[in-house]
Amino acid sequence: MLMTQACRGFSSLLDPLLEEMQIGHAHQRILQFVKNEPDISVGALLDILSITKQSMARALHDLLRRGLVHQHTSSRDRRMRLLRLTDAGYEMERRLFERQRDVVLRVYREAGGPAVEGFRRVMRGLIEESRNMARHRDAQAPGQTQRSRE
Repeated sequence: MLMTQACRGFSSLLDPLLEEMQIGHAHQRILQFVKNEPDISVGALLDILSITKQSMARALHDLLRRGLVHQHTSSRDRRMRLLRLTDAGYEMERRLFERQRDVVLRVYREAGGPAVEGFRRVMRGLIEESRNMARHRDAQAPGQTQRSRE
């Protein structure tokens, strides 16, 4: 329950800015992951975000139309579409990230170093658990990707 409340609260920090920018949380997540992994494939992004193809397609189309994300074809595999942020996309992502970063830094300072390190260990543990679950799920359904299971 505490984790859910924290996630909702942290996510809602962006609501006024998202409304001003006329985008949603799916848009913000796409911007964040594309910024951190330039030339990510559309398929890999879909797997990371764990949202429906339709939800991602709507948000991605909007970001492409607004000139915030650029899509190009992979030179190694012409079927693969790769994504990267435009300058305007980097600027929008920066504004969103700064809003959350400021709150995280303030809370980290208040909690102190040992608490922050403990929090990081917990978060890494949760990430590892989710990866283990995904590996187990993939072993149960060989040859299927997350997208083919939707």
